[in-house]
Amino acid sequence: MAFEFKFPDVGEGIHEGTIVKWFVKEGDFVKEDSVIVSMETDKAVVEIPSPKTGTILRLNFKQGDVVKVGEVLVVIGEKNEKFTKPKTVEPKEKPRGFAVVGELEEAPEEPFSKKASPKTEKQISKKENKQILATPRIRALAKEKNIDINSITGTGKDGMITEDDLKISNKNQTSENKSSGIKVVKKYDFYGYLDRVPLKGVRKTIAEHMTLSKNKAVHVTHMDFADVTHLAEIREKEKLKLQKQGIKLTYLPFVIKSVVNALKEHPYLNATLDEDNQEIILKKYYNIGIAVDTDDGLIVPVIKRAEIKKISELAKDLSNLSELAKGRKIDLSDLKGGTFTITNIGSIGGMYATPIINYPESAILGLGKIQDMPLVINNKIQIRKVMHFSLSFDHRILDGAEAAKFANKVKEILEDPDSKISLTLFSTSTALRCLLLHFLLF
Repeated sequence: MAFEFKFPDVGEGIHEGTIVKWFVKEGDFVKEDSVIVSMETDKAVVEIPSPKTGTILRLNFKQGDVVKVGEVLVVIGEKNEKFTKPKTVEPKEKPRGFAVVGELEEAPEEPFSKKASPKTEKQISKKENKQILATPRIRALAKEKNIDINSITGTGKDGMITEDDLKISNKNQTSENKSSGIKVVKKYDFYGYLDRVPLKGVRKTIAEHMTLSKNKAVHVTHMDFADVTHLAEIREKEKLKLQKQGIKLTYLPFVIKSVVNALKEHPYLNATLDEDNQEIILKKYYNIGIAVDTDDGLIVPVIKRAEIKKISELAKDLSNLSELAKGRKIDLSDLKGGTFTITNIGSIGGMYATPIINYPESAILGLGKIQDMPLVINNKIQIRKVMHFSLSFDHRILDGAEAAKFANKVKEILEDPDSKISLTLFSTSTALRCLLLHFLLF
């Protein structure tokens, strides 16, 4: 008996998917658990296995189609059931005309009369005698937009047809098409040609999530910078050691450590708002999301329990999660559970931004580029390495003063990493702090 395999719910909040590639075709024999299709959801690209052994009788969708959860993806027959290709039925009736979308019923043929009625002749004569007043530019524009200039009554001087008359005519034509039930998708507007890109997959999810965040959270952005000259020296020294282990050390692990320690002192930036119960929920764990730029849009993998991980472990997690996100092979569990997000704008360029909160979190930190800048140190101008950053927070949950204190703490730790990171975890001498920093790194 044929089995209808429906597109399953592959994760929380997944409603649809786009077919990336079929690994089978109609008539193929498949074994249970062998991959039959890869689907792109708004989170990742997932491979769907066959639920049973048998013969592929029918594929209901083709590559690029969007499939809703619950729709029948494929029909699978019994193991020895033969595939019968559907017979092609020749149309008995005359083919009907096709519009851009859907079909148009053709008007029935009427007997041809050589002699037109007096009314028709009068109308034709009137139309032929009508003088069309329009400049060459207007005529060329009407021709380009496929507008019948003879059907327009000009509103300019002496009945001259204007550009506004063409716009109105074009708008009326679009309205008529809508009211007739025909969907017309134009590849141009009044001023030129257009490209249309479907809003789907990751980009559609980003659009919906960002709209939700802007509609829900009350966004405010605090900006500052940190002198990371000493941090740059530490990174240059330690990254050579980690390279031997195949680990790439960037500035992000240090920022994550700084953020986690600052969040411990300022918990309202590691919180969510429970609107139903009118409560602010302070998270006692620190799962840090890192925005990754992919070809399909931003994806935010989450580093779980960042507070218990060393710098080297954070660097390794960052590299692995980023690679999986860019390849759209990341596990859905790695995209959930975040409590605070960091987006590295500076890796592409720019000093400051106003990042949108990863709702329902209460704050997001945007990192600007690190560049050499003149600063006054002990009444002397010195060239220092400066990291700019922007902190967006939900003003419903915390006020600007709390956000500024958090930013100051992050800045303080970044500017004195070998002592401040250690001091927030241990109380020890300066000599031992350097040893502890090595412990944090490895």
